[in-house]
Amino acid sequence: MSSTDAPISTLRPPQTRINVLDWLRRNLFNGWLNSLITIALAWLLIVVLARVFNWALTQATWAPIPANLRLFMVGRYPADQVWRVQAALALVLLLFGLSGGRWRGILRAIAFGLMAITGILAVLPLGIQAQLFWAGMLLLVGGGYAAGRALPALAWPIRIAWLLSPLICFFLINGTRGSTALPLIDMRLWGGLLLTVVLAVFPIVFSFPLGVLLALGRRSKLPVVKAFCVAYIELIRGVPLVTVLFMGALMLPLFINYNPAHLIRALVALTLFSAAYLAENVRGGLQAVPNGQVEAAKALGLNVVQTTLFIVLPQALRAVIPAIVGQFISLFKDTSLVAIIGLQELLGIAVVVYTQTQWLGTPGGVQREVLLFVALIYWVFCFTMFQVSRRIEK
Repeated sequence: MSSTDAPISTLRPPQTRINVLDWLRRNLFNGWLNSLITIALAWLLIVVLARVFNWALTQATWAPIPANLRLFMVGRYPADQVWRVQAALALVLLLFGLSGGRWRGILRAIAFGLMAITGILAVLPLGIQAQLFWAGMLLLVGGGYAAGRALPALAWPIRIAWLLSPLICFFLINGTRGSTALPLIDMRLWGGLLLTVVLAVFPIVFSFPLGVLLALGRRSKLPVVKAFCVAYIELIRGVPLVTVLFMGALMLPLFINYNPAHLIRALVALTLFSAAYLAENVRGGLQAVPNGQVEAAKALGLNVVQTTLFIVLPQALRAVIPAIVGQFISLFKDTSLVAIIGLQELLGIAVVVYTQTQWLGTPGGVQREVLLFVALIYWVFCFTMFQVSRRIEK
């Protein structure tokens, strides 16, 4: 073997490591103008944080939050049946723990995030019962993670459990008519974080396939299909969500000749509204796929359905992951608008709490504390969705 045939060892480029002082000098103090801006912003941040912490530790009244924790979580759901909501939550957390221990990537990140959240809730001064409950949830997620790693045979049971979990959770929370163990709970009693999660998860799950179909239909060569999809998308995008919610609450019973619960009407309205915006996001991804990909698929003998499912859609959805996740985050926050049709989700419960008579005599009121607590909950969920989207992109 000649010297030219010898294998060439490839070396990684050298990595330059910088310490903290070098990083600060390079990014924050790399000129007199940037140095002034950095100093001004640091001073402003210190002043704001000092005042916020001073208010939170010495002036704020946090008593309404632990006193109304059950109201924040489940609304007017019967107190003697709250264990059903807790059982549904325990099932979901256990499945995330098992999945995080069995598969790497996104599910593992979510499992670690849930362990962090439940751990924080377990040490917050929310009352001994709440602390014990969240400590149990932490052990449940951690135990599921350990079991998922130790038992490889759990792969298929976990998949089946995930498919059945929505039906199981709905059966647990809603109950059945005539049952003594799981009596039927009126959906008008659902509220708080429970209602917010239901109003977000259901439209996210069902609007995604509907939005993909609308995006494909808008690019269809069939005139009737294309005209219907264009008309639907432009009609829904041309009116605000408040109008769609009112239409769902007032007009849906006339169309289907049935009088569903207000929660069902809100779910249908949110799903139809989100699907229209999601369709435009997906259509942008479809336009980003080069025509050469489709021509290459045809050359390999793939039909239209195979080309769409295995060639076009994976590339299109990958290109618009940030837009899709942004739409889901917006939908999660837009659930607060259902208060206009009589549903008391998390923000509606906050209004009920800070207007309770026992807190009216508090100096300055408790509105800031309650709304800050609700904002923290919204931020945790939205930030979690953002982090999951980043893992999906990677």
